[in-house]
Amino acid sequence: MKKRYTYLFSAVLSLACATPSEACTGITLKTADGNTVVARTIEWNGNDLNSRLIVVPRKHKQNAITPSGKKEGMTIEAKYGYVGMAVEMEEFVVEGINEAGLSAGLFYFPKYGKYEQYDPRHKSMSVGDLQLVPWILGNFKTIDEMKTAISKIHIVTIDSRASTAHWRIIDSSGRQVVLEITDGKPAFHENTLGVLTNAPGFEWHMTNLNNYINLFPGTVKSKYLGETELNSTGAGSGLLGLPGDFTPPSRFIRAAYFQTTAPRQATAEKTITQCFHILNNFDVPIGTESAHNVTPPDIPSATQWTAATDISGRKIYYRTMYNSDIRCIDLNKIDFVKTKYHSAPLDKHKEQHFFTVDIR
Repeated sequence: MKKRYTYLFSAVLSLACATPSEACTGITLKTADGNTVVARTIEWNGNDLNSRLIVVPRKHKQNAITPSGKKEGMTIEAKYGYVGMAVEMEEFVVEGINEAGLSAGLFYFPKYGKYEQYDPRHKSMSVGDLQLVPWILGNFKTIDEMKTAISKIHIVTIDSRASTAHWRIIDSSGRQVVLEITDGKPAFHENTLGVLTNAPGFEWHMTNLNNYINLFPGTVKSKYLGETELNSTGAGSGLLGLPGDFTPPSRFIRAAYFQTTAPRQATAEKTITQCFHILNNFDVPIGTESAHNVTPPDIPSATQWTAATDISGRKIYYRTMYNSDIRCIDLNKIDFVKTKYHSAPLDKHKEQHFFTVDIR
C-alpha cells in the first residue's frame, strides 16, 4: 500500500510542477443534420503522461483520492457505463463519453481557479478535481442533472501544488457548458461557441474575441493607398493578424475561426476527420516551449494525444504523439452490464506505423 501512495504522489507531482505547456484546445463541429462532434488536444511538455484507455461498466465503484493520498473520499459508483482517456493514473480520466451521450473533459486552468479548502469532516462527499470527470460520466445523462447534484459535493485538489482545472460538458442535446471554480463554488457558463482552451476564464476569452472582429475568411480585395495599388500576396489574407503562438488566448481565437469557417460535413465520420485536420494546427512541437538551456524530454510531441467524440453516434476516436493512426471505440458494441473494467495504454506499442507503397 505504501508503494501505491508513493506512486500516487509521484504521478500528482508530475502534474503539479508547472511547465511552460499546460495546453488543451477544444472545438465543436456540427454535421449537416445537426449532430454534435467535439474534439480536443491535450498537451504536456514535461514528461510522457502514460495515458490510458479506460472502460468502466455500470455499478463499478471507486473511491476518490483525498489530499492524504488515501482513497477515503467519496464513493463514485457508475450508474452509466463510459469510455475515457486517463493521464498518469487510471483514476484520472480527463476526457470521455458515457452510454447516455454525456461527454466531459478536463482542461488545465492554471492560476485562475480556486477550489474550496479540503475539510476531512466532509471526505465522504469530497472528490478531487482529477476525478470529477469520472463522477460526471458515471452519474448523469444531462447537464441539468449534473448542475443540480454538483452543489451537494465538495470539489478539492489532491495536491495544492497542482494546477487548477476547468471542465467542458456536453449532453446528447448538443448543449455545452463550461464549469469553472474561482471562488470555491461551481459556476457554469453556456458555451454556444463550442471552443475552450485554458486561462484566463471562459468569459474573458469570449470578450477577447471582439478584438478580432476585423478577421474574415477569404482574400482581401485590392485597394489603393493614394495612387498605389495594394494586392494580397496570397489567398486567405482576410485572416491576416490571426495569432499563431501557443498561448491559450491565441489558440482560442484560432480555434474559433477555424471551426466556424469549416464547411458542415454530411456525416459524423467526415466531421470527425475534419476535427483532426483542424486540430493539426494546434500540435505543439517538442522544444518550442523549452528555454534554450533546457533539454526537452524524450517524447515526440508536447501534444500527447488528440480525441474526437461523436455524441449522437456514441463513438470516441483518438490518435497519439506516438502513432497518428486514428482509432475508434464504439460504445454501441459494449455491453456495460456484462463488460469488465478495462484499463490499457493508449498505445500498445509506442511507435508510428509506416506502410511501404508497392510500386510495380
